[in-house]
Amino acid sequence: MAVTSNTAAAEAAPSTSSPSPVAWIAGVGASAGLGAALARRFASEGFAVALTGRTPAQLAAVAAEIEAAGGRAHAFAGDVASEAEIHGIAQKVRALGPLTVAIFNAASAVRAPTLELSVEQFTQAWRTSALGGFIFGHEALRGLLANPFAADGAHARGTLLFTGATAALRGKPPFAAFAAAKAALRSLSQSLAREFGPQGVHVAHVVIDGGIDGERLRTGAPQRVEQAGDDGLLQLDAIAESYWQLHVQHRSAWTQELDLRPFKEPF
Repeated sequence: MAVTSNTAAAEAAPSTSSPSPVAWIAGVGASAGLGAALARRFASEGFAVALTGRTPAQLAAVAAEIEAAGGRAHAFAGDVASEAEIHGIAQKVRALGPLTVAIFNAASAVRAPTLELSVEQFTQAWRTSALGGFIFGHEALRGLLANPFAADGAHARGTLLFTGATAALRGKPPFAAFAAAKAALRSLSQSLAREFGPQGVHVAHVVIDGGIDGERLRTGAPQRVEQAGDDGLLQLDAIAESYWQLHVQHRSAWTQELDLRPFKEPF
């Protein structure tokens, strides 16, 4: 995708006399994680970013980093699989200004051989990705459809993005629970894209095909980081840039699904 300057963002944003557009990111954890990188990218374009995740301390740390860099950030801790909690957060998000971007980045990466996989583990993976994606999408769409932007503008009302994985395309052990949950999220994104695209909401699903060079992988599998070599893992800022480019796409050429992988990742 071609690099777009901040001019495109200005076209999609309200005038300077209006409140800043809002980007709501669910699934924000450590600073060296994808959720935080997405928040920093949209904050750098003048968005007020709303951060949702399970750990208040991590959210506060990411919000503080963004504000120290001159951005606006608000931390709203909650469980994406709780309808009541996400509904409450959605009301706070909409009070910040016009919701323009919503990103669902939450997941529960359960890993176990199938006969050792418990019903509880399978259910937790489904609750986080599939049910959580539905609850978040439900609330986010209400906000996007209520913002003041015209559906027939170049960037329409806004963008709803879902973080997917290779497992959404093909299941294999020991990821039966994760694959089933991510496949459900992918199907949900397709349904929402077909229903709400004509109403001016760009819905896209991003397949992350490869390891992400972040805190989770560096802490849990340092040997994989070393083996990957230069640019063998997806860089956080590079992923975040692709999400930004999805948001600024002209409505005549919207992407519904985007694969992101390192240049030497087999596929």
